[in-house]
Amino acid sequence: MDKPFDQIHIRDLQFRCIIGIDDIERKDKQDIVVNLTLEADLRKACESDQIVDTVDYKILKQQIVAMGEKSSFSLIETLAQRIADICLAHPQVHRVRVLVEKPAALRFARTVGVEIERDRVV
Repeated sequence: MDKPFDQIHIRDLQFRCIIGIDDIERKDKQDIVVNLTLEADLRKACESDQIVDTVDYKILKQQIVAMGEKSSFSLIETLAQRIADICLAHPQVHRVRVLVEKPAALRFARTVGVEIERDRVV
């Protein structure tokens, strides 16, 4: 049975990037919305009240936005995987769930999204 972990949520993180397979999608940057659930053991941080004992989500956000804004992927699946890789590079993160949404992808739909879940490989 998996060890239960605490969760950190980052909701509605927004940035713009080149993403898509059609020429028109690759011409201009498009809006992307990301939701993350990071699983980590936060007990030490709860006791110490020190940022070094938890996930510094400000730094994590900066890394994701910097990568995303420079990216030029065809698929939101690939973008989701790169975001998961960034999250799992932080030693406190044991599992991450990444939802990447592309609001302008389909006419008559509010958004289209891909959700992946990845575990730290040990």
